[in-house]
Amino acid sequence: MPSINLQLASYSDLFMLIAALVYAAAFIVFAIDMATSSKTIRTLEAELAEGQKATGSTEESVGTPAHHQQLVEASVLGSATGTGTTAVPVSRTPADRRGGSGTASDDGLDGGLVDDDMAYLGSTRRPAANVAVALMVIAAMLHAFAVVARAVAASRVPWGNMYEFCTTGAALVSVVYLLFMIRKDLRFLGTFVSGLVVIMMCAATIGFPTPIAHLQPALQSPWIVIHVSIAVLSSALFTLTFAMSVLQLIQSRREAKTRAGSTPGLAFMRLVPSALSLENWSYRINAVGFVMWTFTLIAGAIWAEQSWGRYWGWDTKEVWTFVIWVIYAGYLHARATRGWTGERAAWLSIIGYACIVFNFTIVNTYFPGLHSYAGLPS
Repeated sequence: MPSINLQLASYSDLFMLIAALVYAAAFIVFAIDMATSSKTIRTLEAELAEGQKATGSTEESVGTPAHHQQLVEASVLGSATGTGTTAVPVSRTPADRRGGSGTASDDGLDGGLVDDDMAYLGSTRRPAANVAVALMVIAAMLHAFAVVARAVAASRVPWGNMYEFCTTGAALVSVVYLLFMIRKDLRFLGTFVSGLVVIMMCAATIGFPTPIAHLQPALQSPWIVIHVSIAVLSSALFTLTFAMSVLQLIQSRREAKTRAGSTPGLAFMRLVPSALSLENWSYRINAVGFVMWTFTLIAGAIWAEQSWGRYWGWDTKEVWTFVIWVIYAGYLHARATRGWTGERAAWLSIIGYACIVFNFTIVNTYFPGLHSYAGLPS
């Protein structure tokens, strides 16, 4: 059995601590961006107002002699080229981009300032949020080094106990969030994601501190690479959908107040997509996470057969893994076929994530069984 590199393990612990501090700084800066969101909202409203004025001027020009001459020239050009009449381009309004009807709630002046594809309706510099994202990138790099260093120091995968599972899971939550940021502007999730990562890091270092050591004999199997890695990744996806579902509940109630004619609070929520958009994206990500969790359940059963000679033994950990699968299966089925949308779907998603947290913390710590690999001192 290879020896453990204690010096590299100490570097891993140091970089893990530094990463946690940088995550905390990112959380603070994201919170500052949230607290100063009124300035961003005023800037966006001014840009949208200017866009509406420009659109109004364009619409007023329709029907004038100059506009008629443009149509004639376009028609002649189209006939000459055999392509038919060519439409004169008209600038698109924010409502066009949302696919809306041009009402105030659609263009963002009285409603949200983000479309259903999570794109802002104007330029959003938001320097504080950009700094926070940069801090998240730095923290993720430090965190990744710490996780890899622990794996190299122990000559094994870095998820052999609760401390390592939690730190690796937190790293994946951060990385998955940043990867989504490449395609979608998810700065509105930054406060919640960075906060959850900080909580996970604190839980690992304070609640589950575990010295580096070799794997227990039952874990020395190739299936730990397959089974646990997919479980960590699916848990990271469920963490993102949990944050989206919480925001969906807040946004849904805010939208209800707006429809009732009252003035809703939490101005920051105008920089968050609509409740329907959050629900749709949460549903898509949950579907991917559910497939991974299904594979986790199957791989765990195969590993159990190789280790203990049976696929299923109603061990506490096995039962709760199946309970989580049932909840997310019910969530996907109810939303797709039974019309369980809105707040009911959000609550099912939140309950599913709460069961994941319960399975990882309470079951691993207080329920004895064949899966007691917490690594905590007794």
